[in-house]
Amino acid sequence: MRYLSFPYREIPEAAQRREVAEGVYWLRFSLPFALDHINLWLLADGEGWAIVDTGYGNETTRELWQQTFAQALEGRPITRIIVTHYHPDHIGQAAWLGQTWDAPVLITQGELALAQKLRGIPDELIQTEGAAFFQYHGLDAERARLMTENGNRYRNAVTQLPESVEILRDGDMLEIGGHQWRIVGGNGHSPEHACLYREQDQVLISGDQVLPTISSNVSVRMDNANDDPLSDFLDSLQRLGQLPEETLVLPAHGLPFKGLRGRTNALIGHHERQLARVVAACEQAPQSAADLLPVLFRPNLTPHELHFAMGESLSHLNYLERRGQLKRQEVEGVVRFVTE
Repeated sequence: MRYLSFPYREIPEAAQRREVAEGVYWLRFSLPFALDHINLWLLADGEGWAIVDTGYGNETTRELWQQTFAQALEGRPITRIIVTHYHPDHIGQAAWLGQTWDAPVLITQGELALAQKLRGIPDELIQTEGAAFFQYHGLDAERARLMTENGNRYRNAVTQLPESVEILRDGDMLEIGGHQWRIVGGNGHSPEHACLYREQDQVLISGDQVLPTISSNVSVRMDNANDDPLSDFLDSLQRLGQLPEETLVLPAHGLPFKGLRGRTNALIGHHERQLARVVAACEQAPQSAADLLPVLFRPNLTPHELHFAMGESLSHLNYLERRGQLKRQEVEGVVRFVTE
């Protein structure tokens, strides 16, 4: 990817910070998945620190935070906690950090509402209706059972949500440490993702909305089965790509990078190729979301990865159906898509 450059290749050690822009420090925490890390951002905020994103909701992450408090904060308090979106590796410790430091949690309404909704789904509903949903979209009963047998995994990873929050909106300006950060809204990967942009020196904290080497998951869930999040995601990439090309992008995963416009164009191109693969497969025979897994993804996905893959397969099918390129048909309890 010649359009990208990586000005900071030395990854900070656990509980240590690395400065990447004036008053902006990089933290890196572990995750218990194949995607094994998340980048968090520490912003100098007067006599304290603002945090962007919080890490996964497990004890390992809390221990890392305790070490970070002791080693990286210079005895200064956390003043506020900013959450880019609802996923467990971003919001997982927000409530605990807010309680620990008596600090406000800032999040958009769309992300908070979805987090509350997902935490409230009963285990039994996921094990029954969730499994039926995946089978309706072509997955065999055994894999559907393995994906859903543990019930509400979101609630297990986000054990609590902050009781009181400050709502962020697209275009809001936050003064942090004497600098102005603008909230730049993103959609598709999540309903109302909040990126932070500092125009004075062109720094973008991009969360999961733009990543340097992988494409963010764009999924349809059981509760939004007919939505078209891929359109929203592609539109968001177009908007973010209008920021200056020399913008330093601080992503949630991977290395800080420059080359934003090239990266957003590459991500758009990736999804255009995926859409073309879906159309080509549907021209040959009717395709369910599960039928398309080997067309779009590598083999031997874990149950955790299969959730994301099924959701993304559906998002591409919905996108094409909305544009009249595919139509759906239900045969023997399974929905498949064919070309018009």
